Amino acid sequence: MTELHEVQITEEKPLLLPPSQPVPGKKHSVETPYGLVAFTVHGTPKPKRPAILTYHDVGLNHQSCFEPLFRFEDMQEIIKNFVVVHVDAPGMEEGAPLFPLGYQYPSLDQLADMIPCILQYLNFTSIIGIGVGAGAYILARYSLSHPDTVEGLVLINIDPNAKGWMDWAAHKLTGLTSSIPEMILAHLFSQEELSGCRELVQQRRESLVGASNLSNIQLYWSSYNTRRDLNFERGGDVTLKCPVMLVVGDQAPHEDAVVECNSKLDPTQTSFLKMADSGGQPQLTQPGKLTEAFKYFVQGMGYMASSCMTRLSRSRTASLSSAASGDGSQSRSRTLSQNSESGSPQPPPPPAPGSRAHTMEVSC
Repeated sequence: MTELHEVQITEEKPLLLPPSQPVPGKKHSVETPYGLVAFTVHGTPKPKRPAILTYHDVGLNHQSCFEPLFRFEDMQEIIKNFVVVHVDAPGMEEGAPLFPLGYQYPSLDQLADMIPCILQYLNFTSIIGIGVGAGAYILARYSLSHPDTVEGLVLINIDPNAKGWMDWAAHKLTGLTSSIPEMILAHLFSQEELSGCRELVQQRRESLVGASNLSNIQLYWSSYNTRRDLNFERGGDVTLKCPVMLVVGDQAPHEDAVVECNSKLDPTQTSFLKMADSGGQPQLTQPGKLTEAFKYFVQGMGYMASSCMTRLSRSRTASLSSAASGDGSQSRSRTLSQNSESGSPQPPPPPAPGSRAHTMEVSC
């Protein structure tokens, strides 16, 4: 027995972190014509697969905007198939120094023009973009100027329109009575969330009020409010040429803008996901629903075709197939209603190889 004890092998996994801790990424920064930009890379490049590149909204950084989504259990199945790059807008990364007084912060167009420098630095050739708010606009702008490098886009809370003079006047008047943190909170969250003093809103309020880089955040906010119109036109030359999934929460501040954006994009390339009970930040409040929709999105692009469905997907496959077979409509848009029992989305199955997906309006 003594000899057995001496040769007994104990399995150790020192590189594995507890599930409660995020896997650390490798931080990088690169100089661009418009200043330094920081980004964090998770995983290693996969042959013949694009990188997933994220861009956050105003008042957030890549961690506060995307961590709940990318730490979600079912998302792990997806991201193990791709390398992930989280971009922080200049001055938004943790520990960022303050810009000097009078610093000219890049416009959103210039922030989009920083992305090629990141891809060149990493030697990546193509991306699937996930952007929220200002970040969604930046990725859309980048896709317009570099369509060959974008395989797909998930745009959450995108407003493709420039502010009109009435919007500008209202913004100026609001600035006289509201602080920068409160104005940003109204951009991030629905009125119901703000009036209900929900925990997520309170956490973001405290974070903004106590932010050491609040003056940097204000510069990003100013660039967002002076953005140019993307001038999308259905059937025109200015459009997104890759598959696009538009996402917005029901009653979210940008619901109307996203609906309008959907009406201007190619219906054969665009799906529209309106999420109930998700507020203004669906990637934070409903990461499970968004993860499943994203999984179907990448499967529709031809990736992860052999991936197992989630338990939730398997449980409703029969009912979804039945509903599809009983639908005689040949219209270009369909609405899949919420499963009243599970409260979960019923995203479409990926299209058959060689086919093109129609606009899909999913209410969940």
